[in-house]
Amino acid sequence: MIGMLNGRVESVESDAALIDVNGVGYEVRMPATELSALHCGQEAKVFTSLNVSQDAIALYGFLSQSSKRMFLQLQKVSGIGPRVALSLLSTLPPEKLAKTVMDGDAAALAKAPGLGKKGAQKIILELRGSINLDEIESGHASDEPDYDNGTMQVIEGLVSLGWRENDAVHAVTTVCKEHGIKTPLAASDIPNVLKMALTSLDRGR
Repeated sequence: MIGMLNGRVESVESDAALIDVNGVGYEVRMPATELSALHCGQEAKVFTSLNVSQDAIALYGFLSQSSKRMFLQLQKVSGIGPRVALSLLSTLPPEKLAKTVMDGDAAALAKAPGLGKKGAQKIILELRGSINLDEIESGHASDEPDYDNGTMQVIEGLVSLGWRENDAVHAVTTVCKEHGIKTPLAASDIPNVLKMALTSLDRGR
């Protein structure tokens, strides 16, 4: 799993940027507003979310934790995938998007290409009661632990495979405790922890 990139911007296209990290080029799909802030040769830190589907493996990136968190929140809505979530963030910045959902403004949401009025209403219905504007603005919930990068990569990997975030956090914490794996997670531990956490979640079905 890849949770963050720190490197040089090699190129910027209409829907993605190519980030060179120590000679390896990562193609990262990003909101249009954030792509416009990048230019070739610039050093950039990009917070990423890896999406694995039957058709492809895609890396989505954001210049702030708030954008990434909003991106993940939107995908909790049934029928809303990463492309629509990215379209929404290209239309509205994360803080304004969160407020629009809280205000129940379906018309403003429906302006995002690929969404439509019914999709906008669904987002409001499913997220309005749970979205936290302070959480989006700060990048993380005030009562949520700050996980190290390795742990976050495992959690995000489990979420991308369809598990709920709370269940993923519980599985990773339990596995590390049971097997005496110390945090912050070393890069070599990430695949093993992911595999063991998946096994633990499958057992609990």
